[in-house]
Amino acid sequence: MSNLFDVSDRIVLITGSSRGLGFALAQGYAEAGARVVINGTRPETVEPAVTQIREAGGQAVGYPFDVTDPDAVRAQVARIEAEVGPIAVLVNNAGIQRRAPLAEMSLAAWDAVLRTNLTSAFLVAQAVSAAMIARGRGCIINITSLNVEGARPTIANYVASKGGLDALTRSMATEWGPHGVRVNAIAPGYFVTDLTRPLVDDPEFDRWVKGNVPLRRWGDPRELVGAAIFLASDAASYVNGRTLHVDGGWRASL
Repeated sequence: MSNLFDVSDRIVLITGSSRGLGFALAQGYAEAGARVVINGTRPETVEPAVTQIREAGGQAVGYPFDVTDPDAVRAQVARIEAEVGPIAVLVNNAGIQRRAPLAEMSLAAWDAVLRTNLTSAFLVAQAVSAAMIARGRGCIINITSLNVEGARPTIANYVASKGGLDALTRSMATEWGPHGVRVNAIAPGYFVTDLTRPLVDDPEFDRWVKGNVPLRRWGDPRELVGAAIFLASDAASYVNGRTLHVDGGWRASL
């Protein structure tokens, strides 16, 4: 029973993991004994993240590449498999935000968010799943959002991208489950990150969050780690196609 949550030495690729929620997940997996592959678009952000995890005693390597570039994705996933080893867990975490009122949102802002938040998950999962299917096992975790069920003004592109990713999770689980590949999602609530810093610093929005989230506070990125380890471990061996909300009770209070 004590080994149910063991992820030791499993190779975990986390997209967009040089900072924010992705880096917190990378730290958590590394502390649990996993071998973490840090990804970001720029080497100058990836390398410090790798160094920080190694200095804390964890196992980490860095592979900077653009997850929206199909050729780069295929090439770098193949490199990771050849140089590091078989990817046991993929966490599709890469995401951006481009806020604007829906009636004024540019096509460029729409496309950028959909491409980074949704299309990249399709591209990386497709590339990683080929080897997972051949091995007959694997785990993919997509990071969605509570905004799938509770939209706010100025983030229609973000809501659409995360809603699509939530639906894509179920499609992946349905198609790849027969091959031993489990696919689930984690839907974070309001967490303090670089992406949400403008909202945290907005007194009105800060009061709104604390007044509506039953735990009456923002989440700390490290509070996603338990859910991520659970879904990647044998403890979740029969969990497939589900979304786990880590939101301080926000969804329950709607």
